[in-house]
Amino acid sequence: MPSVLIVEDEAAIADTLIYALQAEGFATTWLGLAGEALALLERQPFDLLILDVGLPDISGFEACKRLRRFSDLPVIFLTARDAEIDRVVGLEIGADDYVVKPFSPREVAARVKAILRRLAPRDAPTPAPPGPFQVDLERFRIHYQGQPLVLTRHEFRLLQTLLGQPQRVFAREQLLDALGVAREAGYERSVDSHIKSLRAKLRQVRPDLEPIQTHRGLGYSYDPER
Repeated sequence: MPSVLIVEDEAAIADTLIYALQAEGFATTWLGLAGEALALLERQPFDLLILDVGLPDISGFEACKRLRRFSDLPVIFLTARDAEIDRVVGLEIGADDYVVKPFSPREVAARVKAILRRLAPRDAPTPAPPGPFQVDLERFRIHYQGQPLVLTRHEFRLLQTLLGQPQRVFAREQLLDALGVAREAGYERSVDSHIKSLRAKLRQVRPDLEPIQTHRGLGYSYDPER
């Protein structure tokens, strides 16, 4: 039974989420403070975290940053703030989805199922492409020029997608699909942020090469000859 940790300080909202998730077959745990949740996550595994942004002790954004220091657990933010910049910031710091209050608990449950379905291991992993990159899908690692890259889960998915089809130009919307992120206004900018971070990590290994190419107005591609 997949397990979901809900961190929400409003009991009424938490109750609706618990009911909807349990109806879909999820085990749920509810906490009202981010600090308590981070302590629990360090000692107990969960399949997904639903995290309110406006918590009384630590903001959800700050809690997610701290979580990413030790875990790639999928995160869905809950918030009353619907500004585009808030959505972009939430995705850039490592969230998988962003739900604005008021919301439908059944929709949140559907998003949880969609994220976990996308992140489930494939029965037949794709082989590592030839060239300077080696992809280890079992360990979720990518080596570049023989050196292991320290990647976030989103960076790994982006690079894996680009490497899978050299020379193909992927639109930002297609890369969002690869990340399992909804195609909503402003989210495309988070792809640019992840690509910028990826390039910086690749340049640390080979500053003279630029394997990820930008196609202005179109998207990005992997060029094995660069």
